Amino acid sequence: MKKIITFIKNETVLSIAAALAVVSILFIPLDRQYPDYIDFRTLGLLFSLMTISAGIRRTGFFTVLAGRLAAGSRSAAGMVTALVLVSFFLSMLITNDVSLITLVPLTILCFRKFTPNTRRAWLIPAVVLETVAANLGSMATPVGNPQNLYLYGISDMPLGAFFKLILPYSLLSLLLLLIWIRLHDRRINRQGQAAGLNLKSPDAFEAGQSAPAEITSRHKIAAYLILFVLCLFTVARLLPWPVPFAAVLLYALAADRETLAEVDYALLGTFLALFIFIGNLGRIPAFRETLLNILKGHEVFTAIGASQFMSNVPAAILLSGFTDRIDALIIGTNLGGLGTLIASMASLISYKIIIKEEEVSSGRYLNYFTLTNLAFLAALALLHILIR
Repeated sequence: MKKIITFIKNETVLSIAAALAVVSILFIPLDRQYPDYIDFRTLGLLFSLMTISAGIRRTGFFTVLAGRLAAGSRSAAGMVTALVLVSFFLSMLITNDVSLITLVPLTILCFRKFTPNTRRAWLIPAVVLETVAANLGSMATPVGNPQNLYLYGISDMPLGAFFKLILPYSLLSLLLLLIWIRLHDRRINRQGQAAGLNLKSPDAFEAGQSAPAEITSRHKIAAYLILFVLCLFTVARLLPWPVPFAAVLLYALAADRETLAEVDYALLGTFLALFIFIGNLGRIPAFRETLLNILKGHEVFTAIGASQFMSNVPAAILLSGFTDRIDALIIGTNLGGLGTLIASMASLISYKIIIKEEEVSSGRYLNYFTLTNLAFLAALALLHILIR
């Protein structure tokens, strides 16, 4: 029983999704329609991309890349800017959660070389902004996060149309991140001057010594990059999904078996359970009609609202069964990743890592996280209203 409780705590979203799937089966008994619920293309691509990301991360490539970029910074603000930009652009290719798993521990190591005052002033904002950057940067590509991979896959949208849809939000997000860092830097410097403190450390990145000195396997990086290109061909609908799936699985089994243990199977299970739950809901007329009426004409803001309580990946899968406005769901679930701590599962990754630091108060982190997320969400929602 203790193991079950621990599992539920660690995998809350999966546990809820599985419970909902089981309950729905009580209303719609198993039959031949069940296999039609499951989007095997999304599951196969998601497994492939997670394996590739885990494999490259294990080589130390991402950590070395981020460390070298931050090493040239001469101040805390400069280092944070470098790490935030890495988070923003890296998440477009390796997903938001993998970016944060890589960058947040590196950021903590970096700030251990700063004075205690600088560390207190910048560590929480740095991790929060990296989290926001990962969530917003990942929306720019179909492979940047799980909901994009799923929604783009079930749409008939050309790749160019996807980029055109998301580009305004991505550009504003990048601008807002740079402005926010600049404003925080000014505020911190004013506070430091008033207190007689120097919060501009000249030892901006001695922490590079703590990062891996070299990449452990260049041939694995080359192999995974080739596999990644196969995945991109599949996303662009030039290859069937079993091709990259089989290639990734066979390579991992033959040359990098440990990587398979780092794949987020709970996320795959969550997708599978939600496919079953939503497929069954669609066969209950009363529920279907109610949700259709709620969604009609309000897809973006319904998706934003639903994401705050169930996270944006489940929201994307749930709502996609009741509207053909996939473009609106792409916008809504990506913007919906901002807001509460559970709006994006990637945000929980940052929180779980940073809260282990002795000088980090959970209350202070959540306050800064919520304020920052709501500010970004308001700005991006306003942009949507202006351009829709």
